[in-house]
Amino acid sequence: MTPSPTAQTVVGLGAVAEAQIVARASQPGYRWWLAHVLPAAACSRPVRLRLEATWDDGTTERPTDDMPDGRLYVACKNRRSSVCPACAETYRADTYQLVKAGLVGGKGVPDTVTEHPCFFVTLTAPAFGPVHTRVVGSNGQVRPCRPRRHAPLCPHGRSTECRIRHPDDDPSVGEPICRDCYDYDAQAVWNFHAGELWRRTVITLNRYLAAAAKERGVKVRLSYAKVAEYQRRGTVHFHALIRLDGVNPDDPDTIIAPDASITPELLSSLIDTAATVTRFTTASHPRHRTGWTLTWGTQTDIRRVRLNAGDHDDHGVLSSTAVAAYLAKYATKGTEEAGHVSRKLTQQAANIYADQDTHQARQLTACWSLGQRPWYYTSEAQREAWEEGWGRLQKWAHMLGFGGHFSTKSRRYSTTLTALRAVRRAFRLGDETGHPDPELSADADIAGDESAVTLNWLFDGVGWLTIGDAALANTAAAKARERKRIAREEIEDSIGQLGRE
Repeated sequence: MTPSPTAQTVVGLGAVAEAQIVARASQPGYRWWLAHVLPAAACSRPVRLRLEATWDDGTTERPTDDMPDGRLYVACKNRRSSVCPACAETYRADTYQLVKAGLVGGKGVPDTVTEHPCFFVTLTAPAFGPVHTRVVGSNGQVRPCRPRRHAPLCPHGRSTECRIRHPDDDPSVGEPICRDCYDYDAQAVWNFHAGELWRRTVITLNRYLAAAAKERGVKVRLSYAKVAEYQRRGTVHFHALIRLDGVNPDDPDTIIAPDASITPELLSSLIDTAATVTRFTTASHPRHRTGWTLTWGTQTDIRRVRLNAGDHDDHGVLSSTAVAAYLAKYATKGTEEAGHVSRKLTQQAANIYADQDTHQARQLTACWSLGQRPWYYTSEAQREAWEEGWGRLQKWAHMLGFGGHFSTKSRRYSTTLTALRAVRRAFRLGDETGHPDPELSADADIAGDESAVTLNWLFDGVGWLTIGDAALANTAAAKARERKRIAREEIEDSIGQLGRE
């Protein structure tokens, strides 16, 4: 006999969860509850909300009290896959559509953008000390990490040589050769200001481009989409799609093809120059009175993106699909790549890390200590200036100093995440067949009278009420995804069959 969905769900969950599942599934309103929670069913940590309505005469009601569990369940919408895989997958899919629309058109972007010069640019951090790396040669073979024939000792007496061929999952990859030689303060400062360095680089590039366009008597502009990614050593680097557009004097918001006088080769040269010359000095810090001078690392990579080029070709040209998938993938990552699962730091946690001698602990400690307000900053003005400046390093210490957005774009690059979510929300509302509660009829007066009413959302908590509820909701979501996948494959097979006929 084929086991029921409920029986399949409870396997391996334990007696308590099994009892919770049976109790929930045996309730008369189970199907209503399942339909009620389905929008957040796949979420690991849904937000529970209550709605409170207050009329102008002081009457207060809670419409959610008549709903299952007396609450609304809303997906957490966390972008990080380590926190909520389901919401991160939705974010990844949205980011993919957003990036791809700017490459091939659609969602308000004309199809002609495929003919615009476009480059995939990678900008990395400079070196803060030698680290173990995994080097793969052009033949696909892994090379020794740091082979040195006459390797000198570092100032702390450690060898600077490493002849190990590190596997991909080797935890030592990204670790400093000598932690005492590694400049953790400079790394924390660089991560903290990486977003500002990117902003100044874009300004510099736009200035170079404007000068080149003025010489040729044309008008062009840049559009970009960018994601941040952590390297194994703990530094942030950026991947960006930079597209060249023309400017329509009659309608500046229209995306048109740029003038041919601004060639792809010229644009590539301007990007490389802007990344090379852009630098700035941070504000003064008690540990570094003259501030730190920040620049990009030497591993700048600029590659052309073209439509229908496969994943890549012999000339390093990337396809639009491969680039969109790559950027969307890293938009859901966090500090996990650097070996640290980020959580907000407290003074107690910082003290614990200070007693540990690991690469991650030193990075966290550097951020926390750099953001510690000096004891001699006693005036109110000094305290406010510190909290608005270097003091924010403590706020972002759990992110190794980086407090910027992981996914950003220019206004005219393509559509927005808000627009994509609005379309999905409208589709869900239009797909509903009606409320399953028999007490709410189709002709019920849901508009009410013209009295003024104030609606307040009240936070009720995070997570499912029981393990059994979580199992049932996640199982329902998995089945819904499976039905969609099968339907999509059947449609694709039907289209393929029509093509063959």
